[in-house]
Amino acid sequence: MNTAGHSEATARRGLELTPFRGLRYDPDRVGSLAAVTSPPYDVVVRPDGVHHLESADPHNIVRLILPQAGTPSARTEQAADTLRRWLAEGVLTTDPEPGLYVYEQRDGDGMLQRGVIGALRVSEPSEGVVLPHEDVMPPVVADRAALMRATRANLEPLLLTYRGNGTTAEVVERTAEKPPLLSTTTEDGFHHRLWSVTDPADLADIQTDLAHHQALIADGHHRWATYRLLRAEQPSPSPWDYGLVLLVDTARYPLRVRAIHRLLHGLPVADAVAAVAGLFRTRRLEVPLAEALEMLADATCTGNAFLLAGDGAFHLLDRPDPDLLARTIPADRPAAWRSLDATVLHATLLDHVWHIPEDSPAHIAYIHDTAATVAKAERDGGTAVLMHPVREEVVRDLARQGVTMPRKSTSFGPKPASGLVLRARYI
Repeated sequence: MNTAGHSEATARRGLELTPFRGLRYDPDRVGSLAAVTSPPYDVVVRPDGVHHLESADPHNIVRLILPQAGTPSARTEQAADTLRRWLAEGVLTTDPEPGLYVYEQRDGDGMLQRGVIGALRVSEPSEGVVLPHEDVMPPVVADRAALMRATRANLEPLLLTYRGNGTTAEVVERTAEKPPLLSTTTEDGFHHRLWSVTDPADLADIQTDLAHHQALIADGHHRWATYRLLRAEQPSPSPWDYGLVLLVDTARYPLRVRAIHRLLHGLPVADAVAAVAGLFRTRRLEVPLAEALEMLADATCTGNAFLLAGDGAFHLLDRPDPDLLARTIPADRPAAWRSLDATVLHATLLDHVWHIPEDSPAHIAYIHDTAATVAKAERDGGTAVLMHPVREEVVRDLARQGVTMPRKSTSFGPKPASGLVLRARYI
């Protein structure tokens, strides 16, 4: 055995996080830092959300991550023109020296999350360094790739988690005791702080520590797939060899894991419930949303369960027919995957019972906010399918097996605010 070659290969298996010169808003050129931030692009799903952010400040980051124009090419050209103009006007400025960035989020309920933002070497799933756990939709990847090509930038960090509690955590805690580069509170009540780490010893400690870890994609599967696509298009070395990420050590700062709900357009609740008669046990609940969600959580302790809404009440579906599951769920996947609520929803209910294509925006929408999903179903006459969240351990175990979950199976958070630090590939 070639010991030297084996050692070199082993050394490449961990996370490679690289300092970069962050691109940040000049606070003297914008109304406020809070007014130029945005949730990640895929959370701002409705036009009214985009318009709200655009009206908050003429330089809101949403004009880059979700440009509004008549055609896809016009949207990407508009984003590129906007970025060039903001750079020329000094709205966005480049930090003087490369660094990693410690990022903190805190809410009024005592939740605290800290992590490190940097440029991470892009790797393939087969390398076992960055583990995806959800499938992606190629049109979304193509859209994000066109935007990144046009702007030549990573406009927002995706969220990765790892289990460390080592040297990196020590540098993060020590850095957070210093005055931050920026501090702002966004309208959702979250307080954000950002620090730059430029000391060579601190950078070396972080890089050495992370080289022994792998990460799970918590939020940003489509952006990571976009990074991989852009890297494959360019001969290495290239700026596209790296992509902007936030790494959070969940041994120190556990993330919240929430479900992503489904809104089924054009399927009234009465029809949805009638179609599952005899296939699931169904119970009509005349209770408030919070109580209905508690009953859903209890039902998931013994098997698959879903909550339907849209007609002014809630309908709890549980105890699916075992023969139905055996007929509709692929048998060549791990038991943990076959028993996921998302698997049963997509393979059994959407495909077999309700005949709804999961990749058609005309038929289905994916919404993070529970109350908003219910309200929209009631307003539009559709069916809200409310899900119970999957535990992080289940997600990580499946990812380590190389098994991807159905798309939009989980929502990890809190997600990093977009607009606090960007990475331009030419810097």
